Amino acid sequence: MNARPTNGGSWPVSIRSSLTLLRVVVGWHLFHEGVAKLAQGDWTAKNYLATAYGPFEQLFRSIANHPGLLRLIDLLNIWGLLILGTLLLLGWGTRLAAVLGAILLGLYYAAHPALVVLPPVSLPWVNPKEDLIVNEVFLEAMVLVALAVVPSRIMWGLDAWIALRRGRRVQGELGPAEEPPSLAERSASDAVVWPRRAVLAHLVGLPVLGAWTISWLRRRGWRVHEEEALRGRIDGATSATIPTFQFSQLKDLKGRVPVGRIGSLPVSRLILGGNLIGGWAHARDLLYVSKLVKAYHHEGKIYETLALAEQCGINALLTNPILCDVINRYWKYTGGKILFISDCGGADLLERVRVSIDKGAAACYVQGETADRLIRTGQVDTIAKALELIRSARLPAGIGAHDLKTLQACVEHGLQVDFWMKTFHHLNYWSARPGEPPHDNRYCDQPEEVAVWMANRPEPWIAFKTLAAGAIHPRDGFRYALEHGADFLCVGMYDFQIVEDVNIFLSVLAEVEPRRLRPWRG
Repeated sequence: MNARPTNGGSWPVSIRSSLTLLRVVVGWHLFHEGVAKLAQGDWTAKNYLATAYGPFEQLFRSIANHPGLLRLIDLLNIWGLLILGTLLLLGWGTRLAAVLGAILLGLYYAAHPALVVLPPVSLPWVNPKEDLIVNEVFLEAMVLVALAVVPSRIMWGLDAWIALRRGRRVQGELGPAEEPPSLAERSASDAVVWPRRAVLAHLVGLPVLGAWTISWLRRRGWRVHEEEALRGRIDGATSATIPTFQFSQLKDLKGRVPVGRIGSLPVSRLILGGNLIGGWAHARDLLYVSKLVKAYHHEGKIYETLALAEQCGINALLTNPILCDVINRYWKYTGGKILFISDCGGADLLERVRVSIDKGAAACYVQGETADRLIRTGQVDTIAKALELIRSARLPAGIGAHDLKTLQACVEHGLQVDFWMKTFHHLNYWSARPGEPPHDNRYCDQPEEVAVWMANRPEPWIAFKTLAAGAIHPRDGFRYALEHGADFLCVGMYDFQIVEDVNIFLSVLAEVEPRRLRPWRG
């Protein structure tokens, strides 16, 4: 009787190799997803669950709104992906891992199915061009179903290794016409195979797992000796390859932003500005930047940015009514509560006020450039009508301006407001060029006069453009504005800047409190 073939009997090497490769690839993907979520530190499935649609949307959305249950789901996701990915890579407990993996992916699919009825909102993880019913989550789940029904010991991995070492007959590896090998034949065969090719074949997942681990360590900062030597010669200031890019995460937050009041409305002292979210980037002569900002802020990213701001204690977004629908969907699909302060900017001021009120604005004001123009052209009555319309909805009403003379004229005409919006920053930066006509890198020409005028005003003051659209460091800009009497700061921030800016704001606020030139208003 011939010894058992080393390629698995009646199962050709090509089949065993293909199935093993399929298992390893899926395992790699699950493992990678688990590590990525774990490394993020503050990853949560809340947005994915809160924007669920289809037959089970109410179930998934209820989980998103239950903090304790959501935390459990997050942990199960992270560690489930890690453990199942590892088991599939090693080929250990393959059948159970495949079944559990298919169930997990099935839940992902149930929350966001590739159905004929797509969600009424653009989401980054939903591609309307996908084939209906079948998407990548569905395909990967089907692969795991197939792996679950195939005898795991016909694939190279720890399952087959353990079975062989225990002297068991490998189910499915012997053709129907073959006789099981005798113990002596099996021992002779194993003596030939195990020390050489079989050990390597069954441990195929280890080098894959090792390669991934090394890759991950290197992304986290680990370097081999040669790379360290090269890295030491890279100039991070002038080289096209910077050594690292790091930013603060939620776990680095040092506190929450304190809250003041505008009328009866509680508003955080640091307000999220909406220019970057809406794509209105002050990019000087870099014409592509506005498009770049819009591309970055897809709707899912806007949701993430607003949610992060709320977690840091920023409870208000100040922006144009053109973003009303996005904000409304954010409230609906995520359960977020961020306040919407509308600048009512647009060609028809009164119409923009009505739209803002209808879409849930918590406060409204006459946008700065609009107020400047109306005062220059003698249309004070239009501003007065806008204030009256805002107050008819029982909302705080304000006036904004780039030019101090605009606010002074409003007071002279007897207009009463609940708050002021005024550009405010120092001129101690190289591109300010004081004395020249206004340009796109200077927004407040007379900061000292603004501070003196505001010192005598009883209304709260929201300062904006405090960083001169990125020309001034937040530590410097925040300090100057708070020291000179601003009650609230409106600051445009990308998601990766929010935690750092909040920490800077809290630090500066503690320093300048004794030196403020104006009592807190609001």
